[in-house]
Order: sequence, then structure tokens, then C-alpha cells
Amino acid sequence: MREIVVISGKGGTGKTSLTAAFASLAENMVLCDADVDAADLHLLMDPEIKERQDFQGGGTAVINPEKCTECGLCLDLCRFDAIKENFVVDQLECEGCGVCVDLCPEGAIDFPINTCGEWFISETRFGPMVHARLGIAEENSGKLVSLVRQEAKKLAEKNKLDLIITDGPPGIGCPVIASVGGASVVLIVAEPTVSGLHDMERVAELAAHFRVPGMICVNKYDLNPDQTEAIENLAKKKGISVLGRIPFDPVFTKSMIKGKTIFEYNEKLEVCTAVQRIWKQIVTSPAMSGK
Repeated sequence: MREIVVISGKGGTGKTSLTAAFASLAENMVLCDADVDAADLHLLMDPEIKERQDFQGGGTAVINPEKCTECGLCLDLCRFDAIKENFVVDQLECEGCGVCVDLCPEGAIDFPINTCGEWFISETRFGPMVHARLGIAEENSGKLVSLVRQEAKKLAEKNKLDLIITDGPPGIGCPVIASVGGASVVLIVAEPTVSGLHDMERVAELAAHFRVPGMICVNKYDLNPDQTEAIENLAKKKGISVLGRIPFDPVFTKSMIKGKTIFEYNEKLEVCTAVQRIWKQIVTSPAMSGK
């Protein structure tokens, strides 16, 4: 089973648009949206939901007034000041650490598991897709990322599909760590800015830490050729394959408004040729061919 994970050091680099473009070029694949905190691949894929499941993760303390003796120990233990003087837990302040639950002498504090989102198996015009929606201000996004990736692999095995294309989250935090582990290759989408160079370096180091082969492309490269060159030089020093450059083109925005990929909008554009070249290099790379 091969999995391509598209990531970036920050949001707004064009990661999701590029993932959607790859979906229109690929065959026998499952799509996976692992950017659960701000999922938007569905806006381009227009998925028809076939299966819907609740996502549960973490707990929130609840004090049982019938058992509570108001000894005050929980007030002293809670570092987040989530327990008020009337021995009621503020659900917004509780971080779910469980200290009060473990140490309450009367066993008066319950710890019910939260339902904090949903995940879906859907059908799109390019094939099956696994995606999710995390609730507002909810946590455990890393756990949900792991879940959708596992379900995507199960779906691929069930349908005898040999490729997963995953739209990963931006940054280097827990969701990104959950999205890259065990992947065949990660494609880092960078943008030619000073912060883009720094962000690319951080996410490249993360991929290297987990021993996942990294590749890079620069989106909107012609907006700042000097920074594009700096990004590519840094990538080469770190042993990261530089796959190419994608020129700035409003077609990405225009196609997004229409709910289409760039190839569906106008496949004859220069930007489409650039993306095709990058895709070909990914699928023929040693990391994808198993060589």
C-alpha cells in the first residue's frame, strides 16, 4: 500500500488545491483528508456521504453532588481553575487531565468520554474518500487524523486499491505527526517567502525525524524567484528531492469557486503542465516504486 501525504509548514500554500489536482490524475486510489481542524478538501470533491460515525476522544470531569463532600481537594489540585467554589466543573475550562478524578477521596468525579466530531466514508467523482469534521475548539485532532488514515487504508484494502492520497494538516504539531508516520512519501508544498523558507525547513526536519522520504515543490514560485531559489538550495542541502516549480495562476481560485480541480477547469494551462510533471516524478520515485 502506497500513501502520498501532502503537507506544508503553514496554511495557505495551495496544499489542498494540489491534492485535488493529483486526485484527478491518479487511478485506483482513495482520498483522505487528514486536515481535520480545518477540513476543506470536500469543497472541491463534493463527496456523497455513504457512512457517518461519531468521533469520541478525551473526557471532561463532572462532579456528582450526591457523592461530593466538598472537601476542597479538587479545588487545590486543578491547575486550570476549572472547578468553581460551588463544586461545579466549568466545561470550557476543563482540560481533561483527569487528576481530580484519580485523586478524589470519595470517587465523586465522573469522567465521561466526549463526542467531539464526526468522520465519514464518501464517494467522489474520482473515487472513495475518508474525511472528518472536528467540533469547534475540540481537541484530540491527532487521534482523529490517525483514525481517518486507518480507515482510508481499510477502504483501500477492501476495494483492492493500491494508492492513498492524503491531504495533511499544516505546521509541525500533533496532527502533522499523526499524518506522516508510516507514509510512503511526503510532498512539502512551500511558498516563496521568508517565513515559507523557515516553515519548510521545520516540516522537512519533522519528516526526516520519522524517516519518511521528503520531496518539495514551490507554489507561486514566480512571485519571489530569489526566495524560491533559497528554498530549493536548502532542500538540496538536506537531501530533499526538488520536484519543480508551480507558477502563480488565478485558475486555482477560479476553479475552487466552481468546485473543480484545475484540470477540470482548463487542463491546457501552463500551471497544469507543471503539476503533471510533479505528479509524474512522485509516482515514479524510488520511494513509491519500492526500489
